[in-house]
Amino acid sequence: MAAGPKDFWDKLGIVLLPLGGLLTAAAVGTVGFMGSQVIERRQSLDTNARLYSELMSRREESESSLRKDMFVSIIENVLRPSPRDLDAKVLNLELLAYNFHDSLNLKPLFLDVWRKLGTIPPAKGAELVQRLNRVAREITAKQLFALEGHGRSFRRSVDLEELRRAGRAGVPVDGESIVVGDKACDVSLRALGADAEKQQIQLRLEIKAPEGAPEMPDTRATFEIGWFDFPMIDNTRLANGLRCAVTLSALSPASADITTICFPGEYASLKDRPYYDEVIQKLQQATLEAEGQGGARAK
Repeated sequence: MAAGPKDFWDKLGIVLLPLGGLLTAAAVGTVGFMGSQVIERRQSLDTNARLYSELMSRREESESSLRKDMFVSIIENVLRPSPRDLDAKVLNLELLAYNFHDSLNLKPLFLDVWRKLGTIPPAKGAELVQRLNRVAREITAKQLFALEGHGRSFRRSVDLEELRRAGRAGVPVDGESIVVGDKACDVSLRALGADAEKQQIQLRLEIKAPEGAPEMPDTRATFEIGWFDFPMIDNTRLANGLRCAVTLSALSPASADITTICFPGEYASLKDRPYYDEVIQKLQQATLEAEGQGGARAK
């Protein structure tokens, strides 16, 4: 039977049939090319990230090795029994303080050198004591500046003449309500005494939960503060995970200026590790927050 004449659609099919195969091949090639480019870009990013991580790791290892050698060299010179060379001891203590103030409790070394300086002639000893006090004030100011970026602080002045008249009862120092993130506490202080020779102030610290806030155990502590008490090291652990530190900012025969700061515990010194219950509490809190966000998204 002879085929009938081809209509328009038959002719269009004859033309488009090879064109469709060509377009399919072109699409497959394009997708393959784009996929290979994505894979190459991803591999390049992974390689760069791995290289950057290795470089940073090696840099940290070299810095840690240098700091370790430096620490061993300085600490040996500081602890070496050479009472005559006090100038070198002060210099080594300055190096130690400026480089390791956030990881070591340097107060015993400061006090040891300060006591030894009292055994030499005042003309020379006064100059070295001034150097000790200056480096201590600089370290305190540096740590306060770093902690104030994450916590809250307030400053008060204690009238030393009024404190002497009050005797053992001491004088109250105006407190303050502090809020750090979602945690709040009422901080109150009481000055109990002053030692002009040692340049120290005795204080009693009391911290309570403010009205309307979740209950927490009260925190009470009695301690002395001087030039060699640094807030990252010498602080009081609170029940809500915060830390509270009181530092001596200025001292004169008539008055003493003190600074009180509350800050999260993770910004304390490198040597001060959190308790296990604090870690578990934070993990539980993070899990609850994640579940809450997941439920909100589901809604």
